Amino acid sequence: MRRKKNVTFDDIAKYTNFSKTTISRYFNNPDSLTLENQEIISKALVDLDYKENKVARILANGNTEFIGILIPNLHNHYYSEMLNQILQTYEQFGYKFLVFIGNGHADTERQYIQELLAYKIEGLIILSDVIPSKELADLHLPIVTIEREDQYVCSVNTDNYMGGVQATSLLASHNCDVFIHVNSPTAPEVPAYGRINGFLSICKEKKLPHRIIYKEFGNTYDSIRTNMIDVLNELERNYPNQKKGVFISSDTHANVFLNLLIQRYGSLPSDYYLVGFDDSPISTEAVIPISTVGQHIDQIAHEAVKLLVEQMNERKKRKPIPLEKPIHKVITPYLIRRETTEKTKVSAATDC
Repeated sequence: MRRKKNVTFDDIAKYTNFSKTTISRYFNNPDSLTLENQEIISKALVDLDYKENKVARILANGNTEFIGILIPNLHNHYYSEMLNQILQTYEQFGYKFLVFIGNGHADTERQYIQELLAYKIEGLIILSDVIPSKELADLHLPIVTIEREDQYVCSVNTDNYMGGVQATSLLASHNCDVFIHVNSPTAPEVPAYGRINGFLSICKEKKLPHRIIYKEFGNTYDSIRTNMIDVLNELERNYPNQKKGVFISSDTHANVFLNLLIQRYGSLPSDYYLVGFDDSPISTEAVIPISTVGQHIDQIAHEAVKLLVEQMNERKKRKPIPLEKPIHKVITPYLIRRETTEKTKVSAATDC
């Protein structure tokens, strides 16, 4: 079978009686043409059964329609769901994504960014936190970060302070004897530090006995489990026969903690009340569904891509207007009450 000839700009120009320059402007800067001429060319593309050559278009205008993503890991269910939601924005915004999984080492992640730049990405979404935002801003590329230090770049974050208040208030409503917050060591400039402040704010306001346990959990199941065993043993040793309200900084970690309790006791003990953070899928899929502070992950992903696309579109204008200062969008979280606090105590022995 004879291969069908690709339709070229020259073919479209002859069909419409426009110059090839006018046809090129239609693809690269359509607003420079009148609506009438845009409609004539658009109809010609249908009549000629034109199939766009993406590679040729990239070579012509330098716009790859690629966005780079640097994400810390996919073990944490929050990150995997965030990536899933970002990728789904293709249908609305039309951008493709090149994804690198960070390894916690700044020099390696700098190499990842250089690799992305070599592919001529038009913008970058970063969730990994090892490279300072000042250094990212010096790339002179549209950038949006999510849930990391963001002083010099645009960002979309959850109101983590409000989330910490919601989680701690829920535990306080159950009149626990001691309140525990479990978190990784977190710098004050990182948005997630608001969870710590929210926890402390309610504990101090209500004069609740409390403690924060900081742990470097790592990025593998084995390391998280090992460190969470240490946390559980510490709680058992220091607070026997006390009703413990435990607020853990992520649903992934909260699920590991819950599994350890069930493995040890066969069910969630009556002296433990547990709240996670994220409302990632694991919180509902857990053997006992976990109460949590929900982040609007779909909304955060959409707002991040939208904010990035706005910056990228501005740069394509003849006279782009740079941002005077970074834009920081904050999304309000929501509280979800499930079985780990709303006790009808459920035995999980038969479900494991």
